[in-house]
Amino acid sequence: MGQAIAIPSTLLPQDLSLRAMFLHADIVVQLVLVGLVLASVATWTILLSKGSRFLLARRSVQRALAGADDAPSLTVWQARLQQDAAGSVQLAMLTAAANELRLSAGCEPAGVKERVASRLHRLEAAAGRQMAHGTGPLATIGATAPFVGLFGTVWGIMHSFIGISQAQTTNLAVVAPGIAEALLATATGLVAAIPAVVIYNLFARGIGSYRATLADLSAAIQRLVSRELDQPGAAAD
Repeated sequence: MGQAIAIPSTLLPQDLSLRAMFLHADIVVQLVLVGLVLASVATWTILLSKGSRFLLARRSVQRALAGADDAPSLTVWQARLQQDAAGSVQLAMLTAAANELRLSAGCEPAGVKERVASRLHRLEAAAGRQMAHGTGPLATIGATAPFVGLFGTVWGIMHSFIGISQAQTTNLAVVAPGIAEALLATATGLVAAIPAVVIYNLFARGIGSYRATLADLSAAIQRLVSRELDQPGAAAD
C-alpha cells in the first residue's frame, strides 16, 4: 500500500474561527457571506424602524376608536383628535367626513353617506398600503437567502475539491477547513432567512389587525354621520 503524503502543519489553517474561515474562503464565498450579512442587517433594521412606527400607529387608532362611543358629534370628536393625534390617519378620516358633510349640505342623506363611505374607504386603503410599505424586502430575503447560501456552499465545496486535487491527498485535516468555510455560507443564509420570514409574518398579521381597526373606526365615523343626517332639520342645513 502506498504511503500517505504528509502535509506540513504550516500549510494547514491553524485557526477555524468565523473570522479566519471568512478570510480563508474563496472570493465568491466571501461575497455571498457579505451579502447575507447585509441582508440580515436590513431585516433587523426594518424590524426596529417599522415595528416601532407600527405599534405607535395602531395604539393611536385604538385610542381614537375608544373615544367614538362618547363623542356626541363629528365636530367634538375631531376637536379631541386635533389635540391628541394631529396628523394621524384617524384625524384625516374624521376631517374627510366633516368636509363631505359640509360640501353636501342640503343633499339627500343616502348620497351623502355613500360619498362619506367612499372617502373613508380610500383613506383606509392608503393607510394600509403605507403601513405595508417597506416590508417587501423581508419576503425577498426570506425566500432567497437560503438559496444564496446554498450557492456559496456549492461553490466553496467545489473550490475545496480543487484544492484537494492539487494537494493530492484526502487527509481530513486538508478537507475539513474548506468544507467548513463552505458550510458557513449555508448557515449564514439560514441566519438571514429565518428571522426575515418570522418578522414578515408578524408584520403581515399586525397589518391585518391594523386594517381591521381602521375599518372599525370607519364604521364608527359612518354611524356618527348617519346620526347627524337623521336629526330633524339636518338635510336643510
